[in-house]
Amino acid sequence: MRKKRNIPGFKTTMAATTAWLAVLVLIPLSSIVFTSWPLSASEFWKVVWNPRAIGAYKLTFGGALIAAAINGVLGLLIAWVLARYKFFGRNFVNSLIDIPFALPTAVAGLAYSSLYSETGWMGRFLVPMGIHAVHTPLAVVLVLTFVSLPFVVRSLQPVFEELGTESEEAAQSLGATRWQSFRHVIFPSVFPALLTGVALAFSRAVGEYGSVVFVAGTRDTTIAPLLILYQLDDFNFGGAAAIALVLLIASFLINGSINLLSRWARRHE
Repeated sequence: MRKKRNIPGFKTTMAATTAWLAVLVLIPLSSIVFTSWPLSASEFWKVVWNPRAIGAYKLTFGGALIAAAINGVLGLLIAWVLARYKFFGRNFVNSLIDIPFALPTAVAGLAYSSLYSETGWMGRFLVPMGIHAVHTPLAVVLVLTFVSLPFVVRSLQPVFEELGTESEEAAQSLGATRWQSFRHVIFPSVFPALLTGVALAFSRAVGEYGSVVFVAGTRDTTIAPLLILYQLDDFNFGGAAAIALVLLIASFLINGSINLLSRWARRHE
């Protein structure tokens, strides 16, 4: 006799999951394909592959990749400090990490544009040195780093807390230096979580719009989501969907590659 479970079985939960995924994910994404479908091949190519679009793709994916790489290093360091050390103000610092989750991204963009403008608190010192952090690719990378940092920290922090200190203490008792303990004991254990956090940060940065629009907008700092807005302003819904489709396919390919790399890392721990 089969044991009766309080929680619904596989068929019920799978049906509910599939239905919700279809409503929330599959149908909206498929609408992008159907909206761009009326475009001919030449029209589609003209919209998605012109000099301005290519520049926007480079800045969007390049800026997101740089921001994710920066957060990979910073997030690793911050997660290590929060998980391993007790210090005054730790809870405050821990709360600050989640600010980009709760803060409207437009507020972040406004804060950065005010801070790094020529008359801003930081800009008045940086601009005379030739460092322009508003309406430049540097500005885009800065805001993308801000909005995507929590994904790396929150992916690594519980892994560090669960890992404990026993393994590295054993390695040091056998004569390993701190660097050797980190390189051969700690880093291999947290590497899959690091890859996951970097992938999430990259995905978040690729789709960011609200904060970037305050520090971008010039021809040299146009991001792909801004191109979509320009197409919508011209009532070119097919062109907007075409650019969105390019971003969708590129995001799937890049994140799929990162996920495969993360699985490979787990198998070779």
